Amino acid sequence: MPLALFALAVSAFGIGTTEFVMMGLLPNVADDLGTSVPTAGYLVSAYAIGVVVGAPLLTALGSRIPRKRMLLLLMGLFVIGNLGSALAPGFGWLLTGRFLAGLPHGAFFGVGAVVAARLVREGRQARAVATMFLGLTVANIVGVPAATLLGQNLGWRATFLVVTVIGLIALAALARLVPYIPLEAHQSVGREIRALGDRQVLLGLATAVFGFAGVFAVYSYLASITTEVMGFGESSVTLVLALFGIGMTLGALAAGPLTDRALRPTLYASLGTLAVVLLAFRFTAHIQWAALVTVVVLGAVGFMTTTPLQMLVMRKARHAPTIASASNHSAFNLANAGGAWLGGVAIAAGWGWLSPTLVGAVLAVVGLAIAVTAGLLDRGDRGDKGPEASRVVASAATTTGTTTGATTERVG
Repeated sequence: MPLALFALAVSAFGIGTTEFVMMGLLPNVADDLGTSVPTAGYLVSAYAIGVVVGAPLLTALGSRIPRKRMLLLLMGLFVIGNLGSALAPGFGWLLTGRFLAGLPHGAFFGVGAVVAARLVREGRQARAVATMFLGLTVANIVGVPAATLLGQNLGWRATFLVVTVIGLIALAALARLVPYIPLEAHQSVGREIRALGDRQVLLGLATAVFGFAGVFAVYSYLASITTEVMGFGESSVTLVLALFGIGMTLGALAAGPLTDRALRPTLYASLGTLAVVLLAFRFTAHIQWAALVTVVVLGAVGFMTTTPLQMLVMRKARHAPTIASASNHSAFNLANAGGAWLGGVAIAAGWGWLSPTLVGAVLAVVGLAIAVTAGLLDRGDRGDKGPEASRVVASAATTTGTTTGATTERVG
């Protein structure tokens, strides 16, 4: 794999650390700034809103900027947002810093996925994208626990200063290792935006919203499930979250080659298995060793959905893959917020700490139904076009450098 993928992975590590670390620092931030924990929770929402807004907006605005320069600009904004968070004099300024830090998130992964796919030969593109996402999963194993521990002992500002340093290291790695990648001649803001209107792209985004919401319906309350249902102490929460991160990493490693081999079957299998694992968690949660195994498997099958979904929207928006790829991360963040909200509704209704597993299973099944529907419609569309049209589509896909006629056939 090219060294440029290492630079992308380091960037993803920094982004993943700052995205999830706030959940563990909310009590510290609330005490320091004189506010309540629920109010401090808006800092998590501010980041998510930044992702949802920034992904399509910054990608569209940067559609005529060369890929490498765009990555550097986005990472620069990431550094500014985290430095602003570390130096924030009050809650309002910290809220603004979190929003700024979230703005480049989706756009960076959108552009980064396209760059990763362009760096490798045909047939290894999904593996290249998965390698970039490894940085995100490793952040949940190492970055988030370490940054949380740092913030608890040295203050939450120290956490964001360290993330700022990680961002500067990523900036240097991107500048040094990522080659110049010219823009496609046909790329424009209008074409990028029109790509979002493609039926298959919209169905892919809908699959991400519902399918991945199933993961976060449970993950958002995993700490409470650990202490209230599994029977572990509070000191074990970090270990359980790290096990989930290990599962995410294993899922990312498996998703790359599986997606290169058969995209839609990988997506169907991961969503179907996710629903089964979520249902099984209701029973295994009461047996400590089985619960820990289930947490690892849940992280693995949950994250296995991300690479095929990323590659799907890139291939279906083959003439303008960047904004569709970036919007996929908006969809994932909507899934984060929606899954957490629905899981919370179930708990608040008095259905118990394990009720989010049922909510998550239903959401995963809905995501699977949308994915299967999209696959059937895609086959019908290709059948209606006939062989000649299929060759034209394959040829156009090859021109973008993000897919080929052979990989297009594997999508279905």
